[in-house]
Amino acid sequence: MATPNEKLAASLEALSRMLGDRRVFRSAELSRTHRERLERNGFVQRAAKGWFFVAEPGVRPGATSVWYSCFWEFCARYCEERFGESWHLSAEGSLLYHAGVNAIPEQAIVHSPLATHHCVNLPFDTSLFHLAQKNEPDRSEVMVDDGGLRLLTPDAALVRTSESFFRTRAVEATTVLTQMADHRRLLRCLRDGAHTTIAGRLAGAFRTVGRTDIADEVLAAMTSAGHTVRETSPFAKAAPGRQSRPTEQPAATRIRVMWEDLRGVAAAAMPQVPAALFDVDAYLAAVDDCYRTDAYHSLSIEGYRVTPELIERVRSGGWSPDTDPNDASSRDALAARGYWQTFQQVRDSVAEVVNGADAAELARHRHRDWHRSLFAPSVESGLSGAGDLGGYRQHAVFLSGSRHVPTRWEAVPEAMAVLFELLDEEEEPSVRAVLGHFFFVYIHPYTDGNGRLARFCMNAMLASGRYPWTVFGVGDRNAYMSALESASVGQTIEPFAEFVAARIGVLPAAQDPDRP
Repeated sequence: MATPNEKLAASLEALSRMLGDRRVFRSAELSRTHRERLERNGFVQRAAKGWFFVAEPGVRPGATSVWYSCFWEFCARYCEERFGESWHLSAEGSLLYHAGVNAIPEQAIVHSPLATHHCVNLPFDTSLFHLAQKNEPDRSEVMVDDGGLRLLTPDAALVRTSESFFRTRAVEATTVLTQMADHRRLLRCLRDGAHTTIAGRLAGAFRTVGRTDIADEVLAAMTSAGHTVRETSPFAKAAPGRQSRPTEQPAATRIRVMWEDLRGVAAAAMPQVPAALFDVDAYLAAVDDCYRTDAYHSLSIEGYRVTPELIERVRSGGWSPDTDPNDASSRDALAARGYWQTFQQVRDSVAEVVNGADAAELARHRHRDWHRSLFAPSVESGLSGAGDLGGYRQHAVFLSGSRHVPTRWEAVPEAMAVLFELLDEEEEPSVRAVLGHFFFVYIHPYTDGNGRLARFCMNAMLASGRYPWTVFGVGDRNAYMSALESASVGQTIEPFAEFVAARIGVLPAAQDPDRP
């Protein structure tokens, strides 16, 4: 008779054969025995009636990253199963996608002539709402992404979106408008559909973001067809914007637009540095003195990754949802060693900054070295693979507890180049510190270590303005993460800027004096 571990291993193998490279499946695709056994042991979870997704056993209750990693796959598979090819994401949802927004929405809205105005409740207070639509868009107005998600093309979405989108999502609207390369289909749609009001709105929108070429062509095309158009801007205020490049990816353009939109608030929230005589030696001595406190709090804020070989461990009876305490102890010690090494490198860079070197240039050229130093001890010990030191990540990442999904890995190199370009152009050190930290974790260029590196970069930027080295206490972790979430998902930088400002010059207690 098979042991419980052998039965579980057989169910895992059945799941693997059935899924292929998918993570979402219908209940009918797997036998009830296998499904219930896997659900009972935490390997699959229910997404909706008749639908499941692959989970990770041992993950703490309430962790959202597994579900968020397959949210869009579920939406695509569910809609394909129910509506075939007769569906697409809403105009607003399509524009957010084209603008490089990866955040998981509280509710995704799709349109289909086969829909029934029904809301499908999903895990972690997310949902999918499908709306009935009488007239399907032309086939040329719909595109399918790599995950099977059906979207309106940018021109089709712009014609169908509401005027309020330009007021409530100005950054995203600006990103899409400035990215528009081929507007011929847009002109044809406006002209053939006699959309005079929409044409006036889009002409005003394009002109507001600096695309006067397209604005003029919209008006000329409508006039030549005998239509009278009154140009109006749908934006509530002058749209934020920096000069983008036609070949730039949406993620990079979006960062430029967001930087311009957020920088004024960040500057206003930060305190002014007293105009006192600056003592370089005293400044660096203070940096040295706060190392123990900084290391304790920065390391305590972060968690560490574990990748078990699940099927083989289950088969052999070695699988347990509890983490091996010896492994945990080793990870902590190696992380502390890596932090010490990196702190010394950043401290040397800060010494150059307070002696006149450019902080943005140093961070641009050295942040990869800092990352390698953080994880070198783990790689040397064999706890981590050498690939962890191979540069920017080459896969998607999802953040537990956050609806923000970091920049697509394909766009990370360009996004980081734009970040350092903006840091270099920025003259205000406080803006460099606040937005430099925020955008580093927003992009999330590495698989691990992004928070620690963002705080190191922040302190290098603070040094350029003679602000003291600043430590975020582990007791403030929830407020810290909440402020970053507000900036990432809601584009509200005030909470994070105020969080940073309140901690300038305030050193939290090192709660564990024995921490190395």
